[in-house]
Amino acid sequence: MFAGSGTVINVVAVLAGSGIGMLLGNRFPERTRELIMQAMGLFTLVLGASAIASGLSAELSAAVGSNASFLIVLGALLIGGICGSLLRIEERLDAAAEWLRVRIAKKSESGRFVEGMVTATLIFCVGPMSILGAISDGLGQGNELLVTKSIMDGFSSIAFASGLGVGVMASVVPLFCYQGALTLVGMGLGEFLSTAQIDALGATGGVILLGMGVRLAGIKRIAVGDLLPALVVAPVLVWLVGMAV
Repeated sequence: MFAGSGTVINVVAVLAGSGIGMLLGNRFPERTRELIMQAMGLFTLVLGASAIASGLSAELSAAVGSNASFLIVLGALLIGGICGSLLRIEERLDAAAEWLRVRIAKKSESGRFVEGMVTATLIFCVGPMSILGAISDGLGQGNELLVTKSIMDGFSSIAFASGLGVGVMASVVPLFCYQGALTLVGMGLGEFLSTAQIDALGATGGVILLGMGVRLAGIKRIAVGDLLPALVVAPVLVWLVGMAV
């Protein structure tokens, strides 16, 4: 598959789900929607474990030492988590999303369309899966994460479009631009970072995915947004440790 294919699949899933939602209305019972989210959470756990296994590679061990790979990931998560928590990234993302949704919906004359578009855009774009998936796609690590996100977004768009209408379908424009830009960032990182640094980033992202899976499955709400700085810290730690080895 080509770079960016995950975003294309995501857009198609939202378009299809929105169309179904506008045709069928809100006919899915709450227990069905909850079961779907739990199933997606369990599958996200599998994706996270797979990413960790792939990231803890021979290239990473050769760059930092055979016993340091786990410590690199742990160090990145601890440092990144502390930074994210102090910066209150997750809290700020949630607050910004809610502020934007309320402000735009209030100021618009066509409130239902705009609220549908803004609400769907924020839900589809603001989150670790969108960031990790698009960057991984650009790095050439596969589009499996975005495909999983596409399934989730597709079912979500059915529910949203049944109540908010065509505005949900219009959210594919900012979704395509946002994830497409992150994919380009990933492609640039692939040219700039070494294989070991990319593997460390992938393994660290896998742990974040585990947290996201736990959250989606309804087991415990983990502030995975606060862990996002670890994706920046991991390649830096590989470089620092590699210089010292």
